[in-house]
Parts: sequence; C-alpha cells; structure tokens
Amino acid sequence: MTSEPIANYGVLSDCRSAALVSASGSVDWLCFPRFDSPSVFGRILGDDAGYWSIRPAAPHSSTRRYLGPTMVLETVHTTAAGTVTVTDALVLGEGSRGHELGAGAPGTLLRHVACTDGEVEMEVTFAPRPEYGLVRPLLEDTATGIFVHGGADVMAFSTPVPFDFEGGQAQAKPVLRTGDVLGFALHHRNAGPVPPPFWSQEEIARRLEDTLEGWDSWSQLHQSYDGPWQDLVASSGRILQALTFYPTGAIVAAPTTSLPEVVGGTRNWDYRYTWIRDASMTLQALWVAACPDEAGKFFQFLASAAAGRLSNGDDLQIMYGIGGERDLSERELAHLPGWCDSAPVRVGNGAWDQRQLDVYGELLDAAAALPEYLNDLEPGTRHFLADAADAAASRWQSTDQGIWEVRGAPRHYLHSKLMCWVAVDRAISLAGILNAEERVPYWIQTRAQLAGSILLNGWNETAHAYTQAYGSEDLDASALMLSIVGFVAADDPKMLATIDAIEDRLTDSRGLVYRYQADDGLTGKEGTFLLCTFWLAHALALAGQNRRARTVFERAAGFATDLGLLAEEVAPDSSELLGNFPQAFSHIGLVNAAWAIRTAEDKDAPAAARDEGTP
Repeated sequence: MTSEPIANYGVLSDCRSAALVSASGSVDWLCFPRFDSPSVFGRILGDDAGYWSIRPAAPHSSTRRYLGPTMVLETVHTTAAGTVTVTDALVLGEGSRGHELGAGAPGTLLRHVACTDGEVEMEVTFAPRPEYGLVRPLLEDTATGIFVHGGADVMAFSTPVPFDFEGGQAQAKPVLRTGDVLGFALHHRNAGPVPPPFWSQEEIARRLEDTLEGWDSWSQLHQSYDGPWQDLVASSGRILQALTFYPTGAIVAAPTTSLPEVVGGTRNWDYRYTWIRDASMTLQALWVAACPDEAGKFFQFLASAAAGRLSNGDDLQIMYGIGGERDLSERELAHLPGWCDSAPVRVGNGAWDQRQLDVYGELLDAAAALPEYLNDLEPGTRHFLADAADAAASRWQSTDQGIWEVRGAPRHYLHSKLMCWVAVDRAISLAGILNAEERVPYWIQTRAQLAGSILLNGWNETAHAYTQAYGSEDLDASALMLSIVGFVAADDPKMLATIDAIEDRLTDSRGLVYRYQADDGLTGKEGTFLLCTFWLAHALALAGQNRRARTVFERAAGFATDLGLLAEEVAPDSSELLGNFPQAFSHIGLVNAAWAIRTAEDKDAPAAARDEGTP
C-alpha cells in the first residue's frame, strides 16, 4: 500500500509539468509533458504505477532544502561511511530567465549525485510506468543510456553507469567516493520520427547550473515583498510560479490528482486545472509575492478561456484545462488503489459543468484588480466582461452548488449571492474601460437588491452569524469573505459576531478552521482547511485585531513542511497533511493574509508611535 506521508514530498517544476520527490529520494509522481498529462511515475497512487529512486544502500539520515530562491531540490544523505548529495530539477529552457521562465523547457528530469565525503554505495532503481501505470514499457539498453518505449511515450534515460534489467525495471548499485559525481537525466518526447536525445555528463551539469540561474533570475526580478513572514511569502510566490503553465499563464490548483481529503474515503479529486473561483485571490497573491506581469498573463488566460461562454445563454464555466480546454469529463482509474487505499483515483473533474454563480464575481474582481491590463484586451473580451456582470445581475436569485462544489441539491448559498454582488459592484467601477456606461443604472439597482437580500437572508439570528445558505443555521468559512471583498465593514458588529462564531464553533481543538460541517452528501469527515484558517487571519487583520490575526496566521503557517510547502487540509485527529499537494489555494491564502496583517500593522504604527511620544 502506498502510504508515504504527503508532507515528505518536495515538488519540482519546469513551469509546464511537475514531479514529487520523497525525502527518501524517490520520484513518485511525474507527468510529461504537461501538468495534466498521464503520469510516467505514479507510485504515490499505487505501488505498481512507477518510480525512480536514488538513495544509499546502507542505513542513513537525510536533510533537504531548495537551493537558494529556486525550485531545485537538494537532499543530503549521511551514512556511517560517508555523505552524498542528490540534486533534483526539472530542466528549464536553456537561457530562460525572468519572465521567460518556462520557455523552451525540454521535458527533462535531471538527478545529480555527488559524494562529498567518504564512500557510499548507492541504490538506483528506475521503473517507469507510463499512462498512470497501465504501460510496462520496453527498456532498451544502449551504449549511451536506456531507451524507454511504451504506449505513446518515448523517453531517453541518460546514465553514466550500467544497469541490470529485471521485471520491467533497471537497477544499479554504483559506489561513490569523495569527489565522484554521477548525472542522470530522463528526457521525454511524444512518439515521433525524432527520438529524444541522450545527454552527456557535461551537458547534465551545465543544464543543472542553467536551471539554477533561471530560477534565481526570476526570484531576483519578481520577489520584493518586505514584511512579516518574508521567507514564507517568497516561498509561496515561487510555488505559485512553479504551478504556472508557461504557454498560457494558467495556474493549476495543485499538480496532483486524487490525494484524499479523508484517508480511505472517496473525496479524491483531480486538481490539475484552473478554477475561475481562485482568480481574484490568485491575482492579489501574485501581485504581492511574484509580479504583476504574471498576474496579467493569468487574467488574459481566464478571459480568453471563458470568452464566448455566455453568448448562447450558458452559465460561465467554473474551471478550465491549462490549455483552455472546456470538457474535463471525469473518469476513474480502477487499476490504482490510491494513496493509503483511498479510492477511487480520478482523472478529470466532474464539477466542471456545475452551476456556480460565484464565478462572475471572481472574474470581475480579478479584472478590477488589474485595470491597466484591460486596455490591451480585445473589444469583444471587454464586452464579454460586461455581459458577465449582466449574467450575475439576472441570475443571482437562482440556486447553485456553491463555492465548495457540493455534489448535492442546489441551494441559495450566501457566498454565491455575495460574489454576484461583487460582479456588479466591480462592473460599475470598470464601466468606462468596458465601454458599458449605459448599463450602470441597471447594475446599481441590482447591487442594491443584492445587498438587501444578503443582509436580510444571509444573517441567522439563532446562529448569531452569517451562515452558509439562506435559511440555514450552518456556519461556513466563506462568510469571512463578506469583509474581505468589501461588502461590509470589517468591524461591523454582525461581521465581528460571524468571525467569533467561526473561530469558536467551526474550528478543531487546535483552532484550525473547517470549510463547513454541514452534510454535503459525501461520506467521511474531511480535515480542516488551511485556506480557511488564513481567511480568518485575514478578516481579523481587516478588523484591526492584529494580535489575534498573527496568532491564527502562525497556527496555519506552522503546518508548512520543511520545504515551505502547504497542503490543502490537516487531518482532524492528527497533524497529517491531506489533499492534493502542494495546494495553490493554501499558498494564496498565506500570501494575502500576510499582506493584510502587514498593512494593518503599518496602519497602526503611527498611532503607536504617537502614544509612545515618538516624533
């Protein structure tokens, strides 16, 4: 059974695809050539789905880190006889720097092994299994490496040492002494007339250095946040860049599929897509921790992918493939048992055609965050954004599935009404840019109707809080967005009561926040959501309760791994990380909450200085 803790993995990226590498040195997840391609290594979802392990043969201890401000992973293994360093990277395009990070990436996983002290026997096991483990490929030994033929994939495995072959895998046990270096590279190319190349040891070393320089150049150009938790914010910015698909600017919610929200349960989803739901929060996080140019490219992708969707009276689609694909039909991979026997393993996402009215607000809020980029949009796209506001204005009284994609009966979810309000509110401010001044009176009227409905029906006196849905007493963390998006003042008495209710009654014993605890039609109890805990910190900061905000923030941030990676959830009965990993939404929440706390503390600083008599 595959049970390596999710927190034990580090992520590699070439801004096109991703790999997960365990602390013990095994690549247990790799999709080529895109994030959403079938896996080549998939052992995280099943023991027979392929892996590539490099580790000492003898008992050893290990430490790891990212090398400087990069996504290149270094793991140091120490045995009684010596020390060896393994450096792992998905190779960037040669010379790719700054904004061009991800351009020309060759689809190559590189692993560099160096003995820095003593003598160490290594165990190298190479067991590719393309198409999520369905293909047991032919391994063809050559003078310069191993050709891998299987299904639609052809790969070249560059190796300086000979391998033995048995059972569809290759194994080697090289002995390294102080100063010895071995470079391995797996180069992918879809089947075609030109085979993928083998790389020399010199080429492997050179491309590793070039990849380090590429990531460093991006960080130096983009990361200028100066404030509390600077290292965590910077790390989160790099992770968001690592989850970006360079050709389009799309950002995947996570680079994995079917890592469960409940161990042994069925809440297992494919997150290798882009959600409009995440848009405005993503843009704010990119602005803080990365660069407005990346934010602009992401918005251009969303606007282009969604354009035309409303022309036939259709709802705005809630998510898209990273190339802009719309059909994300879900299927199950019955041959995979899933992580910790958490089946089914799913590819695609059945929520793609759900009705979620909140997406109109997220799209318009994203546009409002980047007004300078709207002037470069085609007139048709600007017209589409105005139509999206009209759609929110005409459909807000309908039921939907809500932000959490509940697979039950549609309801009047508070958050959906709120984001329809955001859609028309932002459209009013953007009317000139959208060439839609004539629509403003209608939007103003609708905004007032929405506000009245939310204030009247969203508040529940019995719960003494804004609740999940109209007529419901159930709490929902998304109610924290009421102040975050500016619908109500952060210190409004009912908003403060909602914050208190969520902190008191929608948290576990550690103070981590659940999304909700109402019945959602699925079996099993999910973990607490790190994003929602960061939302609580964000709302507290806006309300001027800075000490409480810091406490809540640090509570959530404490679940970052040694590499600074955040999962989606934390198990309710342990500290085990759950859900697809690393989770973009959690890192987005961290960045935005850190910024809110910094802003609140900066605002309070002059008053504190005056109180202390500082000139």
